[in-house]
Amino acid sequence: MESYTVVADHVPAKVTIYAIKHKSVPLYHLEIPSVGIATKALLDDMVTDLASKIKLSNEDIIDAKKAKQQKQKFFVQIKKEVKEKLGLPENKTNILSGILLHKMYGLGDIDIIMADNQLEEIAINSSKGPLTVYHKKYGWCKTNKHITSESEIYNLSSQIGRKVGTEINALHPIMDAHLLSGDRVASTLFPITTFGNTLTIRRFARNPWTTTQFLKPEIKTLSVDIAAFLWLSIQYELNILVAGGTASGKTSMLNGICTFLPPTQRIISIEDTREIFLPKNLHWNWVPMTSRVANPEGHGEVTMLDLMVASLRMRPDRIIVGEVRRRNQAEALFEAMHTGHSVYATIHADTVQQVKRRLIEPPIKIPKSEIEALQLILVQYRDRRRGLRRSLELAEVIQGSEGDLSLNYLYRWNPRKDKFLKVKDSIRVFDDLNLHTGMTPKEINHDLDQKKKILMWMTKNDITEVDGVGKIMNYYYEEKNTLVNAVEKDKSPATLQ
Repeated sequence: MESYTVVADHVPAKVTIYAIKHKSVPLYHLEIPSVGIATKALLDDMVTDLASKIKLSNEDIIDAKKAKQQKQKFFVQIKKEVKEKLGLPENKTNILSGILLHKMYGLGDIDIIMADNQLEEIAINSSKGPLTVYHKKYGWCKTNKHITSESEIYNLSSQIGRKVGTEINALHPIMDAHLLSGDRVASTLFPITTFGNTLTIRRFARNPWTTTQFLKPEIKTLSVDIAAFLWLSIQYELNILVAGGTASGKTSMLNGICTFLPPTQRIISIEDTREIFLPKNLHWNWVPMTSRVANPEGHGEVTMLDLMVASLRMRPDRIIVGEVRRRNQAEALFEAMHTGHSVYATIHADTVQQVKRRLIEPPIKIPKSEIEALQLILVQYRDRRRGLRRSLELAEVIQGSEGDLSLNYLYRWNPRKDKFLKVKDSIRVFDDLNLHTGMTPKEINHDLDQKKKILMWMTKNDITEVDGVGKIMNYYYEEKNTLVNAVEKDKSPATLQ
């Protein structure tokens, strides 16, 4: 079906995706450079020798920055030993050094699989079956790699836990942790999971999604009309909730639209696992915050609510919240909106109506007078049968005269035709913009048309990487006329250098 190469710490590996006859699940075949029996024996001896030479302090393991530096020192030391004992060419020395590094400092073959940016999840269900992966293009796949024993799964989980100051054992058989790279790890022990020990790694996107990627014809997650409307709403500080089911692309969409944030403002992001990734060249005044689970003794927990309360003392202009799950989080979220902060968050719900019910009814049960601070709800949908992710609905929240909340649907996706259709004109957003900026409907529509042209120009010129999008946004907010002129004349992005 497909074949490509991944490289992890100088170790190349060939990935081939096979469709297997009479099997519903594809095979993810990983081919790693083989090591001869004699060389393997020598490398095993070197592991013991190197372990005695390189000492690690607890701080070297737990501190992400120091751990990265330590990993590089490890590699240099390993490479020196390999060169002295084997006398191989540079490329082969690097490969063997990388293999040793993964064995001593990392997760073995899993480190190589983790280098594949096409993967979202890596899962070990027990030692009885193959390691499985979730591929962005092909969904769940079996691999040709196996973990040999339950104790090996336990050792991997324990190693991950130690690096972030937590542990997993018979008394605490469930572990929620993360790798130093930020990827989330969930681990369980037998007999909590009947078939054996498990380990699941959710990879965060190394190359985060951007709105211009969503607009590409082959992806088509949303339309240019919806994208321009969201850009307008974010520019003028309206509040947006992104909803959807599991793996519908809520966080990816939130990340994508947040590249529209102006560079002059202070941004605080709050998440359980780091997934928000903003352009470095645009958002220098950004503070990402992540929650922390309690240690085995039940101490040291830092919740999303703790972070949300703390963020309000940090003078943010914009607050991004990974996901709202509980009532106290929702209360803090709407309090932030009412105190003048622009807020963007995700919530689990399949439709706009479901979002409304979740917010109004128990267990969240937020007063309707509080919810009126929310202007827009965007719903993401995943069509599992066809492997599509689409923006299903975009609606604005309108406060009725009797204090009731109504929804004005602006855009909907038609699944039969795979098209985005405009349902109604905006009422709330246009009124709010008129009230706060003085813009007339004619001026707002002109602004939207301008944004659509810029987005289409960016897509045409393949400006899809997050920092590339950030650069164009910087031009828009600092030298709008120059950018608009380049777009109108269909100039190359290089002319903006």
